[in-house]
Amino acid sequence: MHKHQRLVLAIAVLASFVAFLDSSVINVALPAIMRELGGGLSTQQWVVDAYLITLGSLILLAGSLSDLFGRIIVLRWGLAGFGVASLLCAIAPTAEVLIVARGLQGVAGALLVPSSLAIILSNFRGPAQAKAIGSWTAWTSAAFIAGPLLGGLFVDLLSWRYVFAINVLPIAVTLWLLFVLKQKDTREEGVAIDYLGAVLGILGLGLPVFALIEQGHYGWASPVIYLPMVLGVLALAAFFWRERVAEQPMVPLGLFRVRNFAVGNVATTLIYGALSIGGFLLTVFLQQVGGYKATVAGLSILPVTIISILLSSYVGGLAGRFGPRLFMTVGPIVGGLGYLYFLMMDASPNYWVEVLPGVVLFGLGLTTTVAPLTSAILGAIDERQAGIGSAINNAVSRVAGLIAIAMLGLVVGPQLDLVGFHRGMLVTACLLFAGGIISGIGIHNLPRATAGSTVGSSEPVAQPK
Repeated sequence: MHKHQRLVLAIAVLASFVAFLDSSVINVALPAIMRELGGGLSTQQWVVDAYLITLGSLILLAGSLSDLFGRIIVLRWGLAGFGVASLLCAIAPTAEVLIVARGLQGVAGALLVPSSLAIILSNFRGPAQAKAIGSWTAWTSAAFIAGPLLGGLFVDLLSWRYVFAINVLPIAVTLWLLFVLKQKDTREEGVAIDYLGAVLGILGLGLPVFALIEQGHYGWASPVIYLPMVLGVLALAAFFWRERVAEQPMVPLGLFRVRNFAVGNVATTLIYGALSIGGFLLTVFLQQVGGYKATVAGLSILPVTIISILLSSYVGGLAGRFGPRLFMTVGPIVGGLGYLYFLMMDASPNYWVEVLPGVVLFGLGLTTTVAPLTSAILGAIDERQAGIGSAINNAVSRVAGLIAIAMLGLVVGPQLDLVGFHRGMLVTACLLFAGGIISGIGIHNLPRATAGSTVGSSEPVAQPK
């Protein structure tokens, strides 16, 4: 890896770090936010989902923007917008203002992740790309998992409002590194934004999620619930019709004829839905039911961060040499066993006996899964479509997360208790097992020489071994 590549990797890691950190740090602050600003489980869900709805629904549009204006400039927009929205979150006087500010964070976050991965894909290919994605995964996963620890420290020692100040330093450093990089922006010729598709996609995602979150308050028979659900489903159907007939669609449906891209995104849906449910429930349960301090709840999953930092780059390199199939099969199953272990927890869990072994199993499973999963999906497509390919995969993972959180009330009930927690752990484990099984059946190890050479035709370009 030469100097330019190291700088590109550092920028990609830091830009994604901001978005991933903020999506995870919020969980440990939710009880403190509820105590100060009021609200129950629904308010907590909306503080999480306001970010995920805008992030998930706009991330496809962000992929088009990066192709139209260039990935570097879109990264700059995203970083600046994220910093401003974070300050709004920190000073929010009410829960409603906080929810709106979180939505604005999601808008800016949508600009960060696909562009950051795309610059990796355009500067690395082959096994080097898999190893670079492994390094990216290690540090971004560390952000996703270390968020509760950092958030817990701020909540216990200062205030939940300071959790949003965490973003300031990585944003400033990333903007400076972009200046140092001086890489010429890449813009695709003749690219246009599918505005109708963007609107339909936003409505198709946002309205059903609203209905899922609020159905516990109003009931399915209320027009406040069934009208958004019906309109959202119709908008989503219209979105897919639009993408099929549009001259320049936001989502080129031909990508899903590439086997690893299609199967990998199905696995992503299951795995990231599981991670959202499991991470949310574990950090909130340890505080609200188990009586853990916010800092201790954050520290409880620190082993996942350590495992990810130590092993993700190595696992990414192995996946580049031997193919991703085995890793994508075994990893989710090991992670699912970790969540099954949490069924041993009672209302006063002993960390060393009831929590730590499950955390270690989950950490090993997550680290084994994420880098090979990303490499399998994005390594199967042409680097010229790296931006939209990354955007689609990130949209799938974010939408899976927000739908999982939106449906949480159906799994655990209106208040989180021990029985609801156990149901949530069982659902999480089953989703991870399903992700591993589907990967084992559907993912093929592509020949190195042809993987990712072309994409978008009616058939995959590389024949499986």
